[in-house]
Amino acid sequence: MNKVKILISFILISYLSTNLSFAEKIVYIDMDQIMQISKAGKDAISKINDQKKKDVSKFQKIEKDLKSKEEKLIAKKNVISEEEFNKKLDTLSKEINNYRILRQEAIDLSTKSRLNASADFAEKIKPILADYAAENNIDMIIQKKNIIMGKTNLDITSEILKIVDKKINKLKVN
Repeated sequence: MNKVKILISFILISYLSTNLSFAEKIVYIDMDQIMQISKAGKDAISKINDQKKKDVSKFQKIEKDLKSKEEKLIAKKNVISEEEFNKKLDTLSKEINNYRILRQEAIDLSTKSRLNASADFAEKIKPILADYAAENNIDMIIQKKNIIMGKTNLDITSEILKIVDKKINKLKVN
């Protein structure tokens, strides 16, 4: 009976040790942080934000102008004929609709630029990650946002950031 226990213990220990020696090496990376901190990412985000600021300024001026036209039209309501008032009101409504369309197009363009930059970043970082994984015998790289908890020594973000700054100079924004 004692020999059976020893044999089972030996087999169990051998099985567990062989499984542990074949354990996969898994690390994680914060892709959002790399996009925001890398030189190319900062440049792309800066270009997108600059365009957004220009658009906001332009649309604030247009809104102010439309509001002024509306106030002037309301002030003239009792002075001009109803037919002329309705014509001017229709013209103003068309201008407002054109403004809304123009504003939505600018929002769509900004979103498209952001998506293009992210897609270009993802495309350019894949080979970098593949090379890094091959060099360091890494079996799997997971995005940090998909991890609830993990050891900080498994985070390779700073190492990849250095490589990205060396290899990726520019991202497509448009």
